[in-house]
Amino acid sequence: MSYLASERCRLYYEDSAETDPSGKDKPAVLFVNGWAISSRYWKPLVEILSANFRCIIYDQSGTGKTIIKGHKPSFTIQGFADEAAALIEHLGLQKSRNLHIVGHSMGGMVATELCIRYREALVSATIIACGIFEETPMTSLGLFFLGGLIDVSMQFRNIFHSEPLRSIFIKRAATKEIPKEYHDILIDDFTHSDKEATCAVGKFSIDPEALRTYTRHVIQIASPVLCSVGMADNTIPPEGTITLYERRKAETSVPTRLAKFMDLGHLPMLEESVIFAAELKKHFEFSDQFYKKNPQKNAE
Repeated sequence: MSYLASERCRLYYEDSAETDPSGKDKPAVLFVNGWAISSRYWKPLVEILSANFRCIIYDQSGTGKTIIKGHKPSFTIQGFADEAAALIEHLGLQKSRNLHIVGHSMGGMVATELCIRYREALVSATIIACGIFEETPMTSLGLFFLGGLIDVSMQFRNIFHSEPLRSIFIKRAATKEIPKEYHDILIDDFTHSDKEATCAVGKFSIDPEALRTYTRHVIQIASPVLCSVGMADNTIPPEGTITLYERRKAETSVPTRLAKFMDLGHLPMLEESVIFAAELKKHFEFSDQFYKKNPQKNAE
């Protein structure tokens, strides 16, 4: 449990190698959070994966224990990628091909930017519930209304502390039952996140130009990519992640894999932690073998 000071913030992070020094010799996994949530929701995965991997979680600006008071961080994809990049370099994770990056929801956009920046260190990328949609008048109209919904939800977000809205909030995020302690964590993170940051993140996540850039960058990732989606996701339509997988599969020869969880929602890391961890581990090991079988890729 540490802080990294920068011009943006005092960034709170946890590195499993701090409590287990042997972790510094293990492959590293950086987890990038979704919208209006702290890093606490990754902990069930970290507990499972830390036996084999060095796991790093952190609170983005505007969430959790990261401190932005006295700073003026930019709440953009580039800005969030900058703070994660500072953490990567602080921990020395950019020095060899030993890094897996996992991004969830909005964090998938930030993770993709990091994958482009650190392509020489990257072993694999995993994108969870962060897709693309065909641009039509109907999808544009839907994104417009969603932007308005973000504004409204931020104005009245404290109502989610009370029933029945509390249960509705949780069920929209997680289709299957999740541990009770995470009900409180999800509500607490959402209602205490920085309002400016949360609104900005919500809106750039649905900005058409940002989505176009994201699509191009996913296709450009030079390491194996896993697209993971809960087919019962009530937060982001799962078809978007499948479309992203199909686009990358069609446009690059670098391995792209799809993991569909038929009865899971937007938070597979909490809904089925063991099963989801096993899928991640399989992808990490597959990607490691990809580089061992194609040593010339290490120079690309």
